[in-house]
This record gives sequence, structure tokens and C-alpha cells, in this order.
Amino acid sequence: MNAPLPGDIIKQHLIDPEICIRCNTCEETCPVDAITHDSRNYVVNADVCNACRACISPCPTGAIDNWRNVIRSEAYGIEEQLTWDVLPSEATAAAPHVAVVLPPAPLTEAGDAAPVIAGSNTVLGSVRPPASAARPCVNLFTHKSPILATVVGNFRVTDVAADSDTHHIVLDFGSTPFPVLEGQSIGILTPGIDANDRAHYVRQYSIASPRDGERPGYNNLSITVKRVTVDHAGEPVRGVCSNYLCDLRKGDAVKVIGPFGNTFLMPNHPGSHLIMICTGTGSAPMRAMTERRRRQRDQFGKGRLLLFFGARTKAELPYFGPLTGLPKDFIDTNLAFSRAPTQPKRYVQDLLRERADDIAPLLRDANTHIYVCGLKGMEDGVMQALDDVTGKHGGAWEPLWQLFKAEGRFHVETY
Repeated sequence: MNAPLPGDIIKQHLIDPEICIRCNTCEETCPVDAITHDSRNYVVNADVCNACRACISPCPTGAIDNWRNVIRSEAYGIEEQLTWDVLPSEATAAAPHVAVVLPPAPLTEAGDAAPVIAGSNTVLGSVRPPASAARPCVNLFTHKSPILATVVGNFRVTDVAADSDTHHIVLDFGSTPFPVLEGQSIGILTPGIDANDRAHYVRQYSIASPRDGERPGYNNLSITVKRVTVDHAGEPVRGVCSNYLCDLRKGDAVKVIGPFGNTFLMPNHPGSHLIMICTGTGSAPMRAMTERRRRQRDQFGKGRLLLFFGARTKAELPYFGPLTGLPKDFIDTNLAFSRAPTQPKRYVQDLLRERADDIAPLLRDANTHIYVCGLKGMEDGVMQALDDVTGKHGGAWEPLWQLFKAEGRFHVETY
């Protein structure tokens, strides 16, 4: 018999295109750059992947955790994977009965496989949740079995004169349970088909309401959606899902999947401090966390809330009115505008430096958690600002950052 030798068999890592929501988390997390994508699929390069499993835990849907035993010389190539609509069946792969030994993942003190080595510079934020966070539910509803939600509210939350048309949309799930936590997200299935006669890819939106709903006691949640009218190059374009959502009316039905996310969660520890840094619709999870703390204010003791929120102008800042109406002794709000008339450009990183004397003591407090959400371009500026803040007070940000990550206290979601 010419059966392949065990050494010729590899356990190839694949991404399920039916479940993947194209959130880019896996590609950003992979420490060896084995993951890439095009406009159709996210795929894994078998020649580069070392089965370290760093990408497994951060994936919000589980699409990343798929493996096939294949003959090394016949491993599925990048170009082939990019054409897939579904994963190949086990029957088409090589010798599934052949044992393949993967290198063991490192263990945490609790005995669980660590998703990534603490201290890796390839992952900006932590891949584990805060120690006191509630346990999330994930993937209750999928592409094949979505849940129908009803629109019960659709409100513009940027000034009517602003170019940025951002909406606060409330979805009700009726009698079907849809449990969520602050920091999680949902997927929206847009009706219709794309130019290639395939269903539109799911779009992911952070939840903007706390775990007990936009309205306490009701089975609902809210999301923050900016209508997309131009692409990154400034060319006119009509965003498929954002325009669909912003045009919805009360009573319309929406197909929802999820919830997603098991790390970007808030601590339940009553003395925890939250430093929240965001731009634009990155304010959604910050709004959820802030409202949770407001409703449970008596239970959180002396835990502080600091918000650093950036937008082009005051008119383009979502939730400006309600935000500025919150009590000063409840939340320390700092706003930066990069295109305000007659004023110099200011960004969230400028605010961080200005408040260095207040932030530095919190960075030394083991109860402090940092959340960053918004445009990917803010990452370097925020990291440099935190480096400047710690340096001004005689510290070093690099080891402190690694400690925050290892303890699940530094979380980043950018797009």
C-alpha cells in the first residue's frame, strides 16, 4: 500500500467562510502573519501557520477553530481557500484516522490553554476578559438560524447639520432570550445579494446598551450606526448595511446573529476604574458600560470613570447632549475635536497627555481597566500618549502595558 507516512500528514488550520464575519481579529492577532484576506474570505497559509492557537480565543464566532488532516504536499493553498463558500468536508481530506500531534499550547495558572503568550508585542490588547467579568453567551444564533428582531426606535444622534449621519437603533427580540453583556457585538444580515449573486457578508456592530437592555426590563438592545457615504479614499460609496440600518423604520424586522465577543467585557469588581478612549461609533461599548455603571452606581463604590472621546466637530459627536448631561461626580468626560472652527486640532491622545497627573496614579492601580475603541489610526497615538504619561511620572509604559494585557485589563477594538 502507498499510504502516506505519519510525517507526511499535517493538521491544517482553516477558517469557516460560512461563519466568519470578516472582523479582522484573527489577522491582527496572529503572531506569525499566517492569516490574510481578500474581499471574499479570510484564509490561513499552511506554510506559515505553526498551530500556536493565538487566534482561537479572540475570534468572536469560532469560525477560526477548524482543522483538517491533509497530506503536506496537498495542503489547501491560499488561492484555493479564497474561492471557498464552505469548508471542504472531512471526507475530502487525507486520512482522518492518522494521529497528528500538535505542539501543546502554554497553560495559564488556572490550567486553561493560554490563547497567546502574555507579553507578545503582536497583540495590542488583552485576549482574556477581566477576572471579574460576567461569563458571556456567544453564537446563540448563526447565519443558518438567525433571530428576527423588531426595530422599536431609530434616532439620529449627531447634529442634523453635520455631515456625519449617525443613528441609535433599538432592536427588540420579543419573547426569545438574547442575553448580552457590555462590550459584546451582534451581526446584521442585510437583505439582497451582492454583485456576485451571493448574500451580503454580515456586518458587526457593538452593542450600545447595558445587559438589562436599552429600556430596563425589556428584551432589547441598541447599536450605534454611522451611515457610510464615502470610502477610505474619499470616493462616493453607499455602505450596504449602514444605509440599510439607518433607513429602517419602527416595526421593521431585522435578521440578527450572535452575540459575539468574550474578552472586551467590563469588570464587575465594585472598586474598578474604567479609562475609556474612543472615537465616533467606537463610543457604543463605552455607552453600554457607562449606563451599566449609572444604573448600578451604588454598587461600584469609589470606582472612577474617565472618558476620552474624539470627533471632528461637536456636531459630529454622537450622543453629545446626553453625554454632557451626566453628573460630573459620576463620569470625568474629556472631549477632543480635530476640525473645530477657529480652534487647533486636538485628538484623544492630546487629552490623555493633558490629564497625565490624574491618569498616572490610575495606571499604577491594579483595579484600573483601559478600553480603546474606534478608528484603527488612533492606536499608535494612544499608545504613545500612555508612554508619555507614564514617562512623565517616572515609569515605563512597556512593562506596564504587558501587565495590563496579561491581567485582562487593556482591551482594544479598532476598525
